[in-house]
Amino acid sequence: MEIVTTIRHEVLTLPAARLGPDNPLPALRPLDEMHRIEDRDKKDLPRDMARQIGYAPLHSLLPVPVRDGYDRDRAPRSLDALVIENDRLRATVLPGLGGRIASLVHKPTGRELLYVNPVFQPANFALNGAWFSGGIEWNIGATGHTTLSCSPVHAARVPAPDGGEMLRLWEWERLRDLPFQVDLWLPDGSDFLYVGARIRNPHERQVPTYWWSNIAVPEDCRVLAPAEEAYHFGYEQRLRRVPVPEYDGVDRTYPPNSTYAADYFYEVPGERRRWIAALDADGHGLVQTSTDTLRGRKLFVWGRGPGGRSWQQWLTEPGTGGYCEIQAGLARTQLEHVRLEPESEVSWLEAYGPFEARREGEWGAVLDEAEARLESVLPRADVDAAYTAWLRCADTDPGERLAAGSGWGALEVLRAGWKLPGTPFDESTLGEEQQPWLRLLRAGSFPEPPESRPPGGTLVARHWRDMLETAPATGLTEYHLGVAQWHGGDRAQAVRSWERGLAQDGPSWPVLRCLAVADREERNPERAADHYVRAFDDLCREAGDADGDPAGEWTAAVAALGREAIEALLAVGRTADARSVWERLAPATRARGRFRLVEAGLLLAEGRNEEARAVFDAGFEVADLREGDEVIGRLWARLTDEPLPDRYDFRMRPTP
Repeated sequence: MEIVTTIRHEVLTLPAARLGPDNPLPALRPLDEMHRIEDRDKKDLPRDMARQIGYAPLHSLLPVPVRDGYDRDRAPRSLDALVIENDRLRATVLPGLGGRIASLVHKPTGRELLYVNPVFQPANFALNGAWFSGGIEWNIGATGHTTLSCSPVHAARVPAPDGGEMLRLWEWERLRDLPFQVDLWLPDGSDFLYVGARIRNPHERQVPTYWWSNIAVPEDCRVLAPAEEAYHFGYEQRLRRVPVPEYDGVDRTYPPNSTYAADYFYEVPGERRRWIAALDADGHGLVQTSTDTLRGRKLFVWGRGPGGRSWQQWLTEPGTGGYCEIQAGLARTQLEHVRLEPESEVSWLEAYGPFEARREGEWGAVLDEAEARLESVLPRADVDAAYTAWLRCADTDPGERLAAGSGWGALEVLRAGWKLPGTPFDESTLGEEQQPWLRLLRAGSFPEPPESRPPGGTLVARHWRDMLETAPATGLTEYHLGVAQWHGGDRAQAVRSWERGLAQDGPSWPVLRCLAVADREERNPERAADHYVRAFDDLCREAGDADGDPAGEWTAAVAALGREAIEALLAVGRTADARSVWERLAPATRARGRFRLVEAGLLLAEGRNEEARAVFDAGFEVADLREGDEVIGRLWARLTDEPLPDRYDFRMRPTP
């Protein structure tokens, strides 16, 4: 049989914002994560769900850096893409942006099955910051959008079960130290894209894991899933069981019917097939189904309130149609993590394709008809058989390499000597970020950063911490050791390491900033302010002595530390010191929306209310405004009793 599935390179050109440099300061403060619930809500949950909600929630982003250097200055820019297609479907994949499927087109009808974002606009929705909307993303790691949202993954051609070609994507997930792979497979003549996914635990210990496939679809639809009940979770951080489809007298399976942003985690009965579909007014749309391992199904809606509308416009172009998300995950809700036993793996197969069914009528009848229709176009047994066939190919060595991810997997494989068939992490992928850690691994010492650059990121897993503890004590080694100890929960020892680092040669600002964060966490704000002043003074001297800043690392460091310092100084009423920090920031930094907001807060603290109001009246955009963050509204309320202007209203819940 002639196989006509093809994989090719393509370049997409679209209005895109710059990602900019990562934040060079280690994320020492507790994770600002919205997906947490009160203990009172846990007592009424099924025992296994309550146990998994309490199992190993993520408390820190380390060793992953915060990505907050992006802007909203969109200009035509090129994005590398990989296209896999047969005679029925065409899938466009972005290997440089987490391996996201940006588009899935049904060729016979010309229908786009996904919500396709016409721009690339990062926003602060990923666990580590930068994230963008649209398409199908692969969320691994911990509750929330993956830290790989805007990062490259490895990609290669691999033989498919039918003798054709698969597109394999793989990478090392750093929050949980786990390798994973996603294989995209389009059998000849198939209306369905098969996706084989696998997460491995090569460690000799149990590891928490997490997965949700997140599918953006146009919001003017009805979402069908085989459930009579769902767990509702909103930005009030309450989890409660509600009926499906109607809740509070409103049919919530129509996304435009909700007022505020919310998650609906469908309670799919154990014996039922796992699937979810989004259908337009004519009954056409997308269906996603899987083997039973991918247990959960979810609908996310932005709601028709001003905050939800603002976010939708923020993430794309004005006038673009809105979207909602249908999702599939390993657990019933996204508040849960599941156990992956030592030296084991979890795998499953998903299928995505066009779907047509009746969407109106009595809920049970609509579901039965849709499920019968799904069985006729893609039998459940065929999905299970495809999974079995794919498993035989999951360990196949990749062929032609189509894109390169990070070198972190190569470093870990080199350290541990792991064999991971199917997902090679070659030494050739080791890059500049991995070099000091490679030196620590091979020579037992940590080198100074080249050309007086700011210190890079810290590896915090126990094995790297042990190596740092036995390495020769330098200021940089003590700094990294303290970060690893802080992450491990040994805060007192971390402070001692940082204090030892101050006595060593080299710049003091990295350890002074760490000590400032430690003071804040220990509720010693005055001492924290003192440490911030010293850290910022030292950083400004160091940055001034540096020979240029081609990568923007020094500018990013001054901006990040300056923002933290101003916040800490205002917290203890030291407005003059806060003003001194502000005036030493670069003009381009002060002009950024986040820092315009900082300026308004500084002016308000100085009693210059009219000038603070003028900042709002002039207008600003906080590019890295956090999902659910109400900081703009709180500052506005301190200025005036007037309603918050729509341009600043990103509230995701009812006003308290």
